Amino acid sequence: MSKNELVAKIEALNEWEAVIEEAKAEAEAIRDSIKAEMMEHDTEEMTAGKYIVRWTSVLSNRFDTTAFKKAHGELYKEYTKQSASRRFSISA
Repeated sequence: MSKNELVAKIEALNEWEAVIEEAKAEAEAIRDSIKAEMMEHDTEEMTAGKYIVRWTSVLSNRFDTTAFKKAHGELYKEYTKQSASRRFSISA
């Protein structure tokens, strides 16, 4: 692949990523308007045609690694493992 082809691919990638971000923002705005409608009706579930929309509260328990690391540093080190991955990035 020539440098010109590579530049063209990078520019096309940048354009598509901008379109994706715009679409994500639009989807989030639509999602927020649906949530606002549900809040207005004070409900966690609504039916609209063939769709059932739920916006429910969920409780979850998560392990606080930061606090555990502070309280039990050596034990934390014993049970951590290193992982390797590759990161793709383009900068101008």
